[in-house]
Amino acid sequence: MAKVCWPYFDPEYENFSNRINPPRVSVDNDSCHDCTLIKFDSINKPGILLEVVQILTDLDFIITKAYISSDGGWFMDVFHVTDQQGKKITDSKTIDFIEKALGPKGQSTEGVRSWQGKRVGVHSIGDHTAIELIGRDRPGLLSEISAVLASLQFNVIAAEVWTHNRRIACVLYVNDATNEAMDESKRLSIMEEQLNHILRGCEDDEKVARTSFSMGFTHMDRRLHQMLFADRDYESAGVTTTDCAPSFRPKIRIERIVEKGYSVVSVRCKDRAKLMFDIVCTLTDMQYVVFHATISSEGQYASQVHIIYQ
Repeated sequence: MAKVCWPYFDPEYENFSNRINPPRVSVDNDSCHDCTLIKFDSINKPGILLEVVQILTDLDFIITKAYISSDGGWFMDVFHVTDQQGKKITDSKTIDFIEKALGPKGQSTEGVRSWQGKRVGVHSIGDHTAIELIGRDRPGLLSEISAVLASLQFNVIAAEVWTHNRRIACVLYVNDATNEAMDESKRLSIMEEQLNHILRGCEDDEKVARTSFSMGFTHMDRRLHQMLFADRDYESAGVTTTDCAPSFRPKIRIERIVEKGYSVVSVRCKDRAKLMFDIVCTLTDMQYVVFHATISSEGQYASQVHIIYQ
C-alpha cells in the first residue's frame, strides 16, 4: 500500500495574523460627558461583530449609539455605552474585563471572553448537564417539566426560558443527587422520553417538541436564538404588532442595492435591552454579514441601519 503524506499545518498559523496585528480596545471616559466610549479595532473575520456585541450585552451595558465599519480586512467599532442606571462605566474590574475579553488575550483564550453565567455546557458552571428543550408553550408547562426532573431525582441548578409566538425554548442546568453531571444513558433516555411527551402535549407531530443534551460550550442567549430560529418560530401565528401602540410598532425597511451586491436594513422600534444583540444574532443566523451599521436611541425609540451581504 502506498504511503500517503500530507503537508504539515501549524495550528498556531491560524492566530498568526492576530499576533502581527492584535486587536486594539480602548475604554474612553473623557470624550463624552454622559457615556463611556468603547473603541475596538481588529482584523475582520466571520462573526466578529456578534462576539463583541455579545460581550457588551453580557455586562448588561446599554448601547445608546454605535458605529460599525469594515474596510477591506479591517474591522472598526465605536460603542457609546452606559450601565443600567445610565451612568458611565467606571468600575476598574469591569474595565479590566472588557480590555481582556476584547483584546489579544480574549482572542486566544475562549474562557476570558464570557461573563460568568452566560455559557451552557457541562463544564461551564461545574459538573452539570445542560438540557435543551423546545416545544409548544402553554400554561403550567414549566411546572410539569420541573415535576419530571424532580421525580427522576435531578436538581435544577439554573435555567433560562424564552417564549415567542406560542413557542418555548429553554436551557436547563441539572445534576443528580450526588451533585454530579448525569452521563447514564438509560436515565437520560427516560428523561428525554418523558420531557418530549410533556412538550408534545396532545400533538403527534414530532416537529412540535424536541429535547437534547448540550455537551459543548455555547453562549446561552446565542443558543436560544439558534434554537428558535431552527424551530422557525417566526412562521407561527402568534402575537402581532397590532398589540402594540401605533407609535411603538416596529418599522422595518429593506432596500436591495443590486449593483453593489448588498442590502440596507433599516429598523425603528421601541428601544429595549439586548435589541442590538437580537438583531445581529438574527442576521448572523440568516447567514448575513454586517459590514457597516449605525445604531442610535432617542428616548424610548431605537433606530438601526445595517448594511449587509451574504
